[in-house]
Amino acid sequence: MNDELKKQQLKRYKTLATGLFILMAVTFVSMTILQKGNHLHWIGYIRAFSEAAMVGALADWFAVTALFNYPLGLKIPHTNLIENSKEKIGDNLGNFVVDNFLSPQNIRPYIQKLKVSVYVGDWLSKDKNQNLLINELSSILKDIINKLDDESVVKFISNKAEEMTDSIQLNSVIGNGIEYLLNKNDHQKIITNLSSQIKKYILENQQMISERVGKESFFLIPKSVDNKIAEKITKGLSDYFLEVEENPSHPLRSEITNKILDFSKELKEESKWKTEFDSIKTDFLQSDKIKQYASDIWQSLKLSLMKELSEEDSKLKSYVKKNIDEFVSNLQNDENFQNRIDNWVRLTAYKYILKNTQNFGELISTTVGNWEGKELSRKLELEVGKDLQFIRINGTIVGGLVGLLIYTIANFI
Repeated sequence: MNDELKKQQLKRYKTLATGLFILMAVTFVSMTILQKGNHLHWIGYIRAFSEAAMVGALADWFAVTALFNYPLGLKIPHTNLIENSKEKIGDNLGNFVVDNFLSPQNIRPYIQKLKVSVYVGDWLSKDKNQNLLINELSSILKDIINKLDDESVVKFISNKAEEMTDSIQLNSVIGNGIEYLLNKNDHQKIITNLSSQIKKYILENQQMISERVGKESFFLIPKSVDNKIAEKITKGLSDYFLEVEENPSHPLRSEITNKILDFSKELKEESKWKTEFDSIKTDFLQSDKIKQYASDIWQSLKLSLMKELSEEDSKLKSYVKKNIDEFVSNLQNDENFQNRIDNWVRLTAYKYILKNTQNFGELISTTVGNWEGKELSRKLELEVGKDLQFIRINGTIVGGLVGLLIYTIANFI
């Protein structure tokens, strides 16, 4: 019901209550005049009823009016109560809501009925809602990215990069990386591949070996002998590396592993390597270079993100949609997942409400306290003023009946 209709109802019932008072006043005056020339008993009864009814009507009019205004504009103490006591009303109303509506025993039954997972699952299962969510998130992210100051972002990235590089000991990182590969036995693949490549190289360059043997051979040895020696060398070397390639337990593999392990320890422990890598790091990661790297990274990242967020069928949006579909499937089919979500929401809501009950009370108190006094009086009068007019009407009737009863008893006595 709008305010205009409430105003009309209030005016109508005020008119009714006031009209009843005027009727009693007219009746009282009429009966008083009539009683002077007549001694009929019924005139006294009607006069007593109307007289008491006027008193009751005036008393209740004063009481009702004193709530919202000064009666007849007179600043009588303890009148215009709503406007003069709005702070106290706000405090009491806030405390009333907190004590009677936001107590643990009152909110727990409603919290326990929450089934957010069902609602969220049903809502997200519709394509239009998924697209709406993705598009809204994309718009928010694009707005955030566009509002970011490029210079500040680049400065942040470069500062973090410098902090990170200052704390990184490259010799230790590389040494630990080598040890990690050795522990995982991944270096065996390298040895296998390297053995295969050496064997292949030897077989493909047998002519070069023959020439090298002939060059180093004594001039009296026939060329056929040199070729035979070269062939034996080639076969021996190729067979050796074939053994290394095919035999996971070949001694050469252990020897290489030990040499690599020794080198990794040397990298971590000897100061010359720390000095060498610090020099490389200083030359490569100068402040200006880092800033340029950071700028390039940010511009590339920004361009990629804006493109992905703007295109309708981008990989990023497809990835998000895929994850939403999986989330919806879990919400609709996995009862344990539903219970976890609902229990988390219930617990969070319960804790939040209990934690902020005092804030809710303060909000109500502050809101009411900040209202203009006249505005608060007007709002309350529109809400309850119509019913309060019945107090005036009832006061008129009850007052008249009480006055009639007193007059009757007095006459009998």
